[in-house]
Amino acid sequence: MTQHPSQEPDSVGIVQPQTLHFDQPLVLSCGRSLPEHDVVYETYGELNAARSNAILICHALSGHHHAAGYHSEDERKPGWWDSCIGPGKPIDTNVFFVLSINNIGGCHGSTGPVSINPETGKPWGPDFPYLRCRDWVESQRLMMQHFGIEQWAAIIGGSLGGMQAMRWALEYPDATRHCVVIASAMKLSAQNIAFNEIARNAIMSDPEFHGGRYLEHNTLPRQGLSLARMIGHVTYLSDDGMKEKFGRDLKAGDLRVGAEGPVEFQVESYLRHQGSRFAETFDANTYLLMTKALDYYDLAREYDDDPVAAFSHAKCAFMVVSFTSDWRFAPSRSREIVDALVAAGKSVSYAEIEANHGHDAFLIPIPRYVSVFSAYMKRVAEGL
Repeated sequence: MTQHPSQEPDSVGIVQPQTLHFDQPLVLSCGRSLPEHDVVYETYGELNAARSNAILICHALSGHHHAAGYHSEDERKPGWWDSCIGPGKPIDTNVFFVLSINNIGGCHGSTGPVSINPETGKPWGPDFPYLRCRDWVESQRLMMQHFGIEQWAAIIGGSLGGMQAMRWALEYPDATRHCVVIASAMKLSAQNIAFNEIARNAIMSDPEFHGGRYLEHNTLPRQGLSLARMIGHVTYLSDDGMKEKFGRDLKAGDLRVGAEGPVEFQVESYLRHQGSRFAETFDANTYLLMTKALDYYDLAREYDDDPVAAFSHAKCAFMVVSFTSDWRFAPSRSREIVDALVAAGKSVSYAEIEANHGHDAFLIPIPRYVSVFSAYMKRVAEGL
């Protein structure tokens, strides 16, 4: 009988999500409050006696708490960052205690638009408050207090997760020893905001959207959400990567002269599959909420738009990673972070990884990426 991957020595194995309920109101940056909220999370590894080995994983736009391992032996696909979390992996669970959460506003168990609004008895839907990265930081800080952790050994995030990690470094400088920022930026470009707006319009134009109250109508805006995912997915890939993976290969039909009937390219089939699958597992209001949080993020806004002044508040060391073919969060955006950190006199390591996978490269175990990441995390471990 074939051994399930959860039994491999470098796997965290079978893991169970847990839920933490907070009764106290959480005041949000928009001025509103959540009277109470739930956070779904997973942990890997053991917290040491000094509680000094804790790692916080901040997820990206469509991410969640299930970052490593398997929920059962029937599950074939592991957590979204299983390649980097586990015994002997860059985030070594023999050394670190790893906390991965589903942010509030999410749709995988934490309080969000699909949750019941205690004031109405109906799903929050479009009435859920707008969020910013700093709201996730405040929610994560409650988790930190729950576990009795005074300082994170490292906060690590890719894309939107990297934005959260940087916000932590500024808002709670004494609570962070290392900040690892992967394929991220200090703020979105106008082009990025434009892509997000196109995706949001795809969702809101779906006749089943019902002003965001589709759950009350017992339906889902599947077509709109599928299209939004297809738009986003294309921007996360690179031209070279798509050429290598799909080229102009056909899934169905024939392009030869004289052939009649519909033709479908492999890339078309792939995108439709990704879109339809996403539409069944992700909430449309959450997608709107998360993309808005991306758009609103601007690390230096409160510091007279001076990133050097912003980073002057940080006390931690930084690791910044970018990927050559990532055009949505291009290496130039990471170098802006590095330049500001250097000008602010902060300790920073930077790696630009050769990869043709586009923005999604941060999820892929590219050898040099894994090597550089592992070397930095060994430094983190040495400082415990």
